[in-house]
Amino acid sequence: MYRQALRAAMLAVGALLLLAPSARAQIAVSANDNKVANIDGTNRVLENPPPDTVTIIDIGVMPPRVIAELNAPAAVVGVPQSVAISPDESIALVTAATKIDPADAKKTTDDDKLSVIDLKAQPPAVIATINVGKGPSGVSFNPAGDLVLVANRGEGTVSVLTVSGKTLTPVGKVALGDAKSGPSHVAFLPDGKRALVTRDGDHRVSLLAIEGSKVEDTKRFMVGGIRPYSLEISPKGDVAVFGNQGGGQGDVDVINVIDLKANPPRIVDSIAVGQTPEGVGMSRDGSHVAITVMNGSQRPKSHQAFNDHGLVKVYRIDGTKLTPVAQAKVGRWCQGAVWSRDTKTLVVQCMVEKELQILRFDGKELTSAGAIKVNGGPAGIRTAQW
Repeated sequence: MYRQALRAAMLAVGALLLLAPSARAQIAVSANDNKVANIDGTNRVLENPPPDTVTIIDIGVMPPRVIAELNAPAAVVGVPQSVAISPDESIALVTAATKIDPADAKKTTDDDKLSVIDLKAQPPAVIATINVGKGPSGVSFNPAGDLVLVANRGEGTVSVLTVSGKTLTPVGKVALGDAKSGPSHVAFLPDGKRALVTRDGDHRVSLLAIEGSKVEDTKRFMVGGIRPYSLEISPKGDVAVFGNQGGGQGDVDVINVIDLKANPPRIVDSIAVGQTPEGVGMSRDGSHVAITVMNGSQRPKSHQAFNDHGLVKVYRIDGTKLTPVAQAKVGRWCQGAVWSRDTKTLVVQCMVEKELQILRFDGKELTSAGAIKVNGGPAGIRTAQW
């Protein structure tokens, strides 16, 4: 009797140990561009490049581990939020803003592809490719997981798609300004009834109204800096943070805080962060935000604003104020950043090194914790937002 009880207890412990990794699992998806490389400070289209790839990672463990890698179109052109993961982590979406120009293999041209990846398949696989708009960039799920918006940077529109299970269906587009308005990223507010769109072509951040699958431009907009780009919304629904690409001359650029509780929402603070804030990554609990700053690392070495490294900066969110907490050097031409659920791990994409750089955060300091090599230049990354 004792042996049977002991054996049952051991089996129960073993089952718990087997379940523990999945309980800690948190999926992040990195989209990697193989078409373009930064060579001596110049972005060049590569000759006969291998396919773009998508890397699926578990960042809920330390060190993070690669679950799978597959081929799918991707692009470094556009915001690092060119990936979205459904709230239940069953599917991922990856936009492809550019492709090799069929008329001239030394150039790229606008693409219009949105890939749907089944994350539950063994192995994960692309199950659908959808034509959205020209130059699709940022993409987001609503909190319910039944609606998707895509910012089409090349045509001045936002595509609207409904979601049923793992099937996406285009149901319309919202025009913003003209074809040069440059919608870069679109993100839902937690109520699912509103969304914000950054427009780097005409320097606006637009407010959309949503009712079911009907999406409309409210014609209300905010202006804060030159070329608003990457944007994240706090899960608390109190603030949003977006960065400005600026004029590209090596001047200091800014990030901005939007007060979402104001009616209508408005920009209430701007903070200088350095040259070209590329990515904005909000922690899952809305307590911190990470900013990837190119810091001139993408420039030729002869340029007066060149630095041999990028930066990642972390700010604590105090109401509508951002308090600087930590910063660290990272690689060159770095793109997106995502947090683990416990806000102890930060993953930063670096294009030149073709790796995901891992940092540990203890609430006060960032420390390097290794890197994951990927097949391609990591250009877009996301975890499930809701």
